[in-house]
Amino acid sequence: MASDSTNKVLITGGGGLLGRSAAARFSQSGWHVVSFSKADLDISNEAAVLELIDRIEPGFVINCAAATDVDRCEREPAWAYEANELGPCLLARACRNQGASLVHISTDYVFDGEKDGFYTQDDKPNPQSVYAKSKLAGELAVIAELGERAYIVRSSWIFGAGGKNFGSRIVDFARSGAKLKGVIDQFSIPTYAPDLAARIVEIAHRGVSGLYQVTNTGAATWMGFARMALDLAGLGNVEISPVTRAELAQPAPRPHNSAMRCVLSEQLGFTPLRAWQEALTEFIHQLCLPASLQNTTGGTWLDH
Repeated sequence: MASDSTNKVLITGGGGLLGRSAAARFSQSGWHVVSFSKADLDISNEAAVLELIDRIEPGFVINCAAATDVDRCEREPAWAYEANELGPCLLARACRNQGASLVHISTDYVFDGEKDGFYTQDDKPNPQSVYAKSKLAGELAVIAELGERAYIVRSSWIFGAGGKNFGSRIVDFARSGAKLKGVIDQFSIPTYAPDLAARIVEIAHRGVSGLYQVTNTGAATWMGFARMALDLAGLGNVEISPVTRAELAQPAPRPHNSAMRCVLSEQLGFTPLRAWQEALTEFIHQLCLPASLQNTTGGTWLDH
């Protein structure tokens, strides 16, 4: 990092799960971090995006802003594409004008889920839902605008402290007496937000652009993740009813199997991220600490 500009990182979607973890990890690594929440910056507003990046002059932009409500995306495709394609395209265009690089966060849902084993970058995406199609469109828009300064980071089932959805709040739900259901026929890899953020910092330091697929290690079902989370929290007596995705009758389809491995990370010699079970243990330990001792710079599991 040879100049003040290249040592400066701008994070969009900075108020969310991954955004908060990314801000913490980049700061800990010596970067100058400027972070904007969705409320602070609408990435689909071209004038606002251009003005901000021109003013901040970052070396890297980390785009954590997205429409991630999979079923709402299915019902409101215009909303999905505005956030997941137009916004990243505008960020990439502004980065091109500024000479900055863009790390754009994408998803395992770009795959159709029909493969046995792990998806790599050599597998052709075949998105099935509006959410997935809009996320793939965002990937392609970023690459078209930025070329060799585009970093695409696909991840899956992100979880961590401080989140608002099912994965992060499963302990709260269980303690409240809510009836819990665990999906038994969908497989992917739970990924801890602080671990993902740390790898993004490594990728930015290494400076090799391209398509990355970053997850913790080991596939799971939602049921398996939820059961282990409650057992770790001392709630092993709480029942989780097994269900299939079809039984839930949700508007948007989900891939049956979207577990990924990263060929590029292997080629670059990156150490694989730890097992999701180890990361979940850390998360639950953190979650069960007294509030005064908790560190909430992480995020939350996205229950897609």
